[in-house]
Amino acid sequence: MDQVISLINKCAPLPVLVTTAYGLFIYKRLIEELKIFSWFLFLSGFIQLVSSLLWFNRQNNLPLLHLYVAAGFVCLAWFYASVLKDFVNQKIIWGAAILFTLFTVINSLFVQNILTFNSYALTTESVLIIILSLFTFIVLLNDIVKEKRMPLIKSLNWINSGLFIYYTSSLLIFYFGDLFTRKFPVYLNQYTWVLHAFFSLVMYSCFFVGLWKRPRN
Repeated sequence: MDQVISLINKCAPLPVLVTTAYGLFIYKRLIEELKIFSWFLFLSGFIQLVSSLLWFNRQNNLPLLHLYVAAGFVCLAWFYASVLKDFVNQKIIWGAAILFTLFTVINSLFVQNILTFNSYALTTESVLIIILSLFTFIVLLNDIVKEKRMPLIKSLNWINSGLFIYYTSSLLIFYFGDLFTRKFPVYLNQYTWVLHAFFSLVMYSCFFVGLWKRPRN
């Protein structure tokens, strides 16, 4: 069992890196909304690559997580602002992004040190992404929107579903992440993060399909 867990942990970065590479390969052929989303992929791929190198060298990679949470949410806020630009005042989404960034900085400086798991910021990010993804689902059900965004709607549904599934499923893991790391037995901690790796695999698989089903001129 330990060998299986070790293999899963070693292979966990692959979906991220493969999807990022695919996004980079087709970037010039993407429409505006998907190009914006690709920047989230590029950030994820870069952070994952550096994080994996640190992990293999037995160095603490948690400072990267603090950076990724803040920068990743800004990228996703940019994506949702572009998708919902005709339905939501963009100032609301960008205001939430600015406030969240300030919150993560304060949390990392004064509450949860950059060498520890930033569960508060991850939990808050999860709640915000769930709200944005649910609202996007509602908007995409509108018949007028379906007609207006028909070429893009398949991609948006896959990408939005991936984000919703991942952040909904991982919410409790993020909330109790610091507790898992410090208090729980090693084997139980490993099982928890294997489950997280599975949710990540589902999300990036949805991203890949979403990019694959992109509008083609």
